[in-house]
Amino acid sequence: MASTAVMAVLLAGSPLVLAQTSFPSSTGVVASQTSSSAAAFVTNIQLSLDDYWDLYIGPVANASINTTVTPTPIPSSSLIPPPSLYYPSFPSGQQVPLQSQNESWKFPKDFWYGVAGASYQIEGAVKAEGRGPSIWDRLTRVPNYVVTNDTGDVANNNYYLYKEDVARIAALGIKTYSFSLSWSRIFPFGSGAVNEAALAHYDDVIDTCLEYGVTPMVTLYHWDLPLFLQNAYGGWLSDKIVPDFVAYANLAFTRWHSKVHYWFTVNEPIVFCTNYPLPEHYFTKTDIPSIQQKYYCGHNVLLAHSEAYHVGKSINASLSISLKHNGGYKIPRTNSSADAAAVQRAWDFQEGWFSDPVFLTGDYPSSLKSYVSTFLPAFTDAQKEKINGSADIYAHDAYTSDFIMAPDSGIEACTKNESHSLFPSCYNTTKLYANNYWALGPASDPGSPWLNKATDWVPAFLHYMQDTWKPRGGVAITEFGISEPYEELRKDLASILIDPIRSSYYVDYLKAILIALSEGVDVVGTLAWSIYDNLEWSQGYGVKFGIQYVNLTTQERYFKASAFEYVNMFQVYQEK
Repeated sequence: MASTAVMAVLLAGSPLVLAQTSFPSSTGVVASQTSSSAAAFVTNIQLSLDDYWDLYIGPVANASINTTVTPTPIPSSSLIPPPSLYYPSFPSGQQVPLQSQNESWKFPKDFWYGVAGASYQIEGAVKAEGRGPSIWDRLTRVPNYVVTNDTGDVANNNYYLYKEDVARIAALGIKTYSFSLSWSRIFPFGSGAVNEAALAHYDDVIDTCLEYGVTPMVTLYHWDLPLFLQNAYGGWLSDKIVPDFVAYANLAFTRWHSKVHYWFTVNEPIVFCTNYPLPEHYFTKTDIPSIQQKYYCGHNVLLAHSEAYHVGKSINASLSISLKHNGGYKIPRTNSSADAAAVQRAWDFQEGWFSDPVFLTGDYPSSLKSYVSTFLPAFTDAQKEKINGSADIYAHDAYTSDFIMAPDSGIEACTKNESHSLFPSCYNTTKLYANNYWALGPASDPGSPWLNKATDWVPAFLHYMQDTWKPRGGVAITEFGISEPYEELRKDLASILIDPIRSSYYVDYLKAILIALSEGVDVVGTLAWSIYDNLEWSQGYGVKFGIQYVNLTTQERYFKASAFEYVNMFQVYQEK
């Protein structure tokens, strides 16, 4: 039986035309219908972009600053490092034990370090200059989907304050800035007509980076899928997204390949694919079973990424193009064979889901494949060939680690029971050692319960990445950081800016990278998450990851102690 979905075409110089069309249900999209005869009724509706915003999103907030701002000089007082990096000459009397430098450690001269941010989390200006809505504009309107019911309408107003932001990180001594493009800003409906105002905006963001001696790194997709593509055919659940994403990537590579060397196609597909199924009654329905949806998403991500990779290389073969993985080091909780098997399943269903196809075989790891092969189409030989080798570095957003153990019922029993809470991955995780008493490290904010400071395991993790996937361009930690516990409760500026857990996290993590470098792991760079406190997705603004504090009322930015600790490690250890 055919199913129906709303499609759109933006006609040059004309209003948006919506037309009801049909395509096979194998795409995964099914419109609600009360009877088989309902499919006979179709309609054409004239909708402008403003109409589409009003129909699906409703009113949006606007910032008081709505033009691009020239950066103000960075006060020298804001660039004075905190104790214990710096003590003023008065008052005197402090006695601080010095920590000597390890002379056998060093970051190579070409090791890059920077900060990262993502379009929906920081830009704001969601309706400005022709931007179309994304799924996150819709998700933030789903009651309680964001625990604080915050939106990205204004966020950090980076869309107008980006010059100030680039100037600030340059003043701090940071030479790399990783940001993502807003797909629905460039293509308001995900495909079709291009928004030239968006291209001009990103032209200037990139040029501003270069003006300040900051290397721009660009991510094409950081979770803010154009809403129209989700409603039209199910977004990442349909293979129709592949040509749309490739067209978007082609435009970006063509326009900026001479100015941007480092590119990331997609950010953390493990996370955004696991967001499927999206909340019911807010998006077009799908007939794909909920448990299978993330794997349909992942399948289409691999196809879209690999096609985009080869398009980028055809435009400029010298570009560094990768995708960003995420997960964490998997530590067997006991030395049992069952926990060892669980660890391997954890690798297969986490990093291996995308890393094995891209770096090893062009196909899924065995335990994952045995499940998804029951419903996903097999990759063709041509697809495997395109997927395999489609990343130049192993880019990992590596925040933490986990203890892994077998399910209480055993792995085999779990894999045979689709109603098991751990099916189909059939491994369990915890942050506690086997005595159920000690955690593997200090906890982050309660709003990010997945994250503990686990820097002791970083050298082993880096070895595992290199030894397992053997990336030709080395390993990069493309996001790392920690949410300072209960930072949201601090109300005075002085207490906000001292962030001891985050500061120690960065120092200890970078020391762990230095250990791995001394042991022969080819680590090529790091990106701290994040440039400043921003919208942390479903946690809103209540969870803080920034190395800068932002007063969201005044939009003033302030460096935290962790910003100086991060930069200081390179001032001490990087080869000059």
